[in-house]
Amino acid sequence: MIAPDKRKIYVLDTNVLIHDPHSLSRFDEHDVVLPVVVLEEMDKVKRGFDELARNVREVSRYLDEISDVADMEEGCPLPGGGRLFFQVSHDVSSVLPESFSRSYGDNRILSVTMSLQKENPERDVILVSKDINLRIKARAVGLVSEDYRSDRVVDDIDLLSSGQVRVDDETWGAMAQEMKVEGLDHGNRYTVTWPEELPLPYLNSFILPPGDRELAYRCVEADRENRVVKMDDSYSYRSERHAVWGVQARNLEQDMAMNLLMDPELDIVTLLGLAGSGKTLLALACGLHQTLDVGGYDKILVTRATVPMGQDIGFLPGTEREKMEPWMGAITDNLSHLLGEEAQDLASILGEHRIEIAALSFARGRTFSRTWLIVDEAQNLTPHQMKTIVTRMGEGSKIIILGNNAQIDTPYLTAHTNGLSKVATQFSDWAYSGQITLKESERSRLAAHATEVL
Repeated sequence: MIAPDKRKIYVLDTNVLIHDPHSLSRFDEHDVVLPVVVLEEMDKVKRGFDELARNVREVSRYLDEISDVADMEEGCPLPGGGRLFFQVSHDVSSVLPESFSRSYGDNRILSVTMSLQKENPERDVILVSKDINLRIKARAVGLVSEDYRSDRVVDDIDLLSSGQVRVDDETWGAMAQEMKVEGLDHGNRYTVTWPEELPLPYLNSFILPPGDRELAYRCVEADRENRVVKMDDSYSYRSERHAVWGVQARNLEQDMAMNLLMDPELDIVTLLGLAGSGKTLLALACGLHQTLDVGGYDKILVTRATVPMGQDIGFLPGTEREKMEPWMGAITDNLSHLLGEEAQDLASILGEHRIEIAALSFARGRTFSRTWLIVDEAQNLTPHQMKTIVTRMGEGSKIIILGNNAQIDTPYLTAHTNGLSKVATQFSDWAYSGQITLKESERSRLAAHATEVL
């Protein structure tokens, strides 16, 4: 029996446990209820080899561990101080409206929540689900329902660093009077006291003075206690006379992105941006230059999440590379642009230019040393998948994360919870990382206009 107090009662849907196997420890001192139908639904997916099945098995092992030593009537103790209860007996027919099917799993979860609310009128009973339709149905029958929010890596997606800070005329004028210049072999470094009204820029982000769209300073050091920032004006590896594999930056954001990509001191670079903004092309061009011309890396490795935009085309025959080729259209299209007529035979081109295509399924256990790794369509990766990839990186390697939060195809993932936002948030102020948001579509004038109006 659930104790009569003011703690909340959370009823969990199956998808919450599948999405986050550690979700049971996220409800602090409140009580958690699992309807028996949740265990039945988990049992149906536990035998697979994908991430969902692994999560289910992890949850099952945890449930077995805590229930083995607990008095089930009093509830299983949870890390936050609350207790876990299994709801195994209730009358579905007595609480559900006539129009609701009694055999449907979601409706059985609803009936448990409704029964608990009747039995505990003095307490808040809340249904937690990743399923939007179930949440709507719960509200339709007078229940309180919420999305599972503990998996959010960022509450406000607008707070993700764009990699650049624009300073207005008045502020820049005040800063310019205090700038101390330190000469460098390849440019100048400026020390400036950062204004109180502006948040300190992240390391390796770019500071843009007012008016000039062709000039930017790179933040190379930030003393947060004394609000002192050091900026380097020699950041650019680009000029009108210098192109990387025939690719020249078409705007300032691309210029800054190429700077981060070409910097051998950075281990991870995240490029966010609109469709057609040049993320993949820049990553490949700089990778070919760094691998074949400079010799900084032994190979280029390309991978991506294999999540279809529409209807899945089903089984794909062939080797690992042959199975991945349909998913790598963006890579092959950009290689054709970079290599011209040489790119007719993909198989020979990949070998000749030391490019490999790999599936995420085989990443676990590997170590990528001296590798230029491109992760495309990263918005479709979970934080766990992203962690698996990034932790594979060995010495002398660089990982390029590409993605667009407006094009998420993975069920239950949002811009607040995916791996792209996770890595962009956690690495934003690391000294060996860089991040830029590309805001302009350069694919064509049609693509640029479609991005705005569709």
